[in-house]
Formats: sequence, C-alpha cells, structure tokens
Amino acid sequence: MTRTRLAILVAVLGLAVTGTLAQRYYNRIDRRDVPDWQVDPEFSRDVFTFVRIQYSSGYGGRRGGRGYRGDFYGRGGGGWATDFPDSDLNFSWRLHQLTSLEVNPEPLVLELTDPELVNYPFLYLIEPGRGPMVLSDAEVQALREYLLNGGFLMVDDFWGEEEWYNFYREIKRVFPDREPVELPLSHPIFHAVFDLKEKPQIPSIDVAMAGRSQGITWERPDAREVHYKAIYDDKGRMMAIICHNTDLGDGWEREGENEWYFHEFSEKKAYPLGINIVFYAMTH
Repeated sequence: MTRTRLAILVAVLGLAVTGTLAQRYYNRIDRRDVPDWQVDPEFSRDVFTFVRIQYSSGYGGRRGGRGYRGDFYGRGGGGWATDFPDSDLNFSWRLHQLTSLEVNPEPLVLELTDPELVNYPFLYLIEPGRGPMVLSDAEVQALREYLLNGGFLMVDDFWGEEEWYNFYREIKRVFPDREPVELPLSHPIFHAVFDLKEKPQIPSIDVAMAGRSQGITWERPDAREVHYKAIYDDKGRMMAIICHNTDLGDGWEREGENEWYFHEFSEKKAYPLGINIVFYAMTH
C-alpha cells in the first residue's frame, strides 16, 4: 500500500450514528444495520481485510474452525470472540467511510495456524489475559513466523496486572528475546491520521456509564494507567502493538447504543486510534 492510496480525507469527518448499528448477531449474509459497499473492481485483490484471531484456549474456546462468523447467541462470547462481530463490522465501515483505503466489507476470523493467514497483513487479537489464553506450540510458531515475515498484530482489551502477566508469558514464548516497549505519546502511531493529545483509555460501555459522574475509565483498581506497548523486529519495524488497560473493541462495537458514549469514546478515541494503528501498520 502507498501513502497516496491511503490518503485520508482532509476534513476530519464527524462520525454519524447510523441508526442503532449492529444490535444483534448476523449470519454470513445478514449485515443488519451496518452499511454495505462495493469494493472498486480495480482494487479487488488489493483491499484491507479486518482479521480477528481465533485462539484455541480460554473460555472463548474453539468455535467452528476457519472463517467462523459467530452463530452462537448473545453479544460477544468471551475470549477471542468478545465484541464480535459488531466491532469488526463497525470498524471496517468507519475505516471505509473516513479514509480512501479500499476496505473489505466482510471481516474474517482465522486461526493462527491457518495457511491463509499470510494473505492478510493485519491481525486483531482480543482478551489474551482472561481465560487465560494459552497458545499451543503450533500457534506460537505460526505467530512468530507471521510477524517476522512482515505481518502486524494488534492486541486489545485486557486489564490489570494478572491479565498482563498472563499475556506476557505467552508473548515471551513467541519472542523470548524481545521485550514489549512502552510507546510515548510522541510516537507517530498516535498522530498518523488523527492527532491525539493523549494516550486514550477506552472503557467498556458498562464501566463508562457506571463511572461517568466520577470520570472512572478503568475496569479495576490496578488498571488505572493505560499502556500502549510495541514489539519490534531486528530492523526496527513495529510487529505488534499491545493495548493494555483499554478496550478499543467496545468503542467500535457499542457505538450505536448510547449517544454520550459514542461522542466521548467511540468518536474521539476508539475510531481515531484504530484508524491510526491501521494506517501506521500499512505504511511502515
């Protein structure tokens, strides 16, 4: 992808709530209230696809194999499936709406060991600290090879010290000799498209609503400080961004449920940072 292809609309467009976006689960053809669009035929083989990772452990478990799209009931599902599919659909729509990037309207769910993974440069992995996530040896090897061969991983939605150590244990199995590095606010990833003035902490909608009058945005006492950490390869390329003590996925998923939450967290923080991360990953 070139910077020209990824050029962002000069005006910062307001995010209009499109009805009550994605209020129930969908099957392979039902997008519900999430807008659909056609990919430009000229770029039909050169589009950005949002890929969620389905890991085999934790209380999310294994649900249906490659390309699974959420035929279970209720919102989320725990583990790898938290916020799915609403966050993936909504984020893909906003990325299409607010940028000139060619975006696939159909997000995917793939396992780390799927041979198709090499065709997708961006992966999203959620809730690695709860359950907890324990990668198989095959998943560890596949993730290491994917990242060293040029792929990018975004890790999201895990809170507190215990969940951090659960994740840290697994990522050290992937890269025993590499340490996650805290990103300063001055890092380009916070300014790639939207110029963020803080490293945002995005709570789940329930936490946000309960703590609104006190300004509480953390899910537990040991998660007050948000962290964005990176893992780099030997050439200094960022292979992964780790979003700890924050929940971008809920900001994407729940955008149509409450006007205050939408304006305060989805519009100002979750979408701008998510778009920045994708833009940075695809251009560096």
